[in-house]
Amino acid sequence: MRKIFVLDTNVIIHNADAINVFADNEVVLPIDVIEELDIFKKDTDEKGRNARAAIRMLDDLREHGKLGSGVPLANGGVLRIVMHVDSKGLLNIAPHERDNRILMVAYDLQQKGNNVIFVSKDINARVKADALGIKAVDFEKQKVDIETLYSGWKEIEVSSKEINSFYEKKFFIVKENNLFPNQYILLKDSSAGKHSAMGRYDAKQKKVVLLKSDQADVWGVKSRNKEQAIALDLLLDDNIKLVTLVGAAGTGKTLLALAAGLKKTVDEHGYKRMLVSRPVIPMGRDIGYLPGTKEEKLVNWMQPIYDNLDYILTIRKRKEHVDDLIESDLLQLEALTYMRGRSIPNQFIIIDEAQNLTPHEIKTVVSRAGNNAKMVLTGDPYQIDSPYLDSSSNGLSYAVERMKGQEMFGHVTLTKNERSGLASLAAELL
Repeated sequence: MRKIFVLDTNVIIHNADAINVFADNEVVLPIDVIEELDIFKKDTDEKGRNARAAIRMLDDLREHGKLGSGVPLANGGVLRIVMHVDSKGLLNIAPHERDNRILMVAYDLQQKGNNVIFVSKDINARVKADALGIKAVDFEKQKVDIETLYSGWKEIEVSSKEINSFYEKKFFIVKENNLFPNQYILLKDSSAGKHSAMGRYDAKQKKVVLLKSDQADVWGVKSRNKEQAIALDLLLDDNIKLVTLVGAAGTGKTLLALAAGLKKTVDEHGYKRMLVSRPVIPMGRDIGYLPGTKEEKLVNWMQPIYDNLDYILTIRKRKEHVDDLIESDLLQLEALTYMRGRSIPNQFIIIDEAQNLTPHEIKTVVSRAGNNAKMVLTGDPYQIDSPYLDSSSNGLSYAVERMKGQEMFGHVTLTKNERSGLASLAAELL
């Protein structure tokens, strides 16, 4: 029996191509979804772009039939737009609310004997659907299992002799054949607990090689644990074009990325400038429009970046201020909104708080990288401010799982809080 998937508006907003991922089943869009897309299409953000893309797709489908009767899709399925239905039999559900009218369509189709599945990224809408006896699911496309997210490194037990040989020869032939390129290996002595060595798997040589030797002092920043050492090794390797750093607050993601970027840009002149950006998404209630120029507005959103840069300049005992780096064109702070459509070559690009981006937004951002560009995505999948993303569906987690196995990609999950004793305690208990 063919299934009927009734899509909520937020699914289309999340992924404009959502109507094409349900194989040879029937996809139903209530008319209220179309009306909401008409509202969102005026927006200049990702929601607006997805709304416009979906509307254009629906317009193209009109050439193949009547949308109200059902139009065949390329995957063998059918798309149909359903008008308002009578709310008779639905007790205590307000028909004047658009979300409820969308649910009424799913309920009416189910009452007629169809196998209906309501798809929404709105948890409350799924709860109401379940209360009505309708099977409700999240949009699973582009979701990953956050509990098994690739960590970027693994531990292998070897003999003390093998560890000594690794330090002497600077490489180690690993017997395992299921390693990813740029995956890090902690060689641990099977007989002595503290005797160990850390290396990176080079897929071309099929060997584990020692970490870079020039990470002892990166603009005054030193690694405090093995995960931070891995992060610096990734950040300082020009052959690795995309780096993802995942970790809770205080694990050093942004600080390490900025320090490495300054070293590569200011000291080594490996890149023309360091470009730092982050999504403009407020935590809590938005404070509304801010006065001033674009640069003056950005100061408020970029304050965490300023804090980290000021700290780096202080411990390095540099006389420059952050503004001096900006004026000398070695540093650029940019709102993520203004990166769309650009090609950015020869720059060290850091996207902070990347967990607040959708998979499609991550694709849009990463595809901006031009020749001789390196991109770093940092974020905490458990600290999301976007209403329709979670730890499994955000763009950062998705990028980690999709990119692992690529030779120009490297990742590490940082788990140890190094900010302060209080920050570590808060991350653990609060």
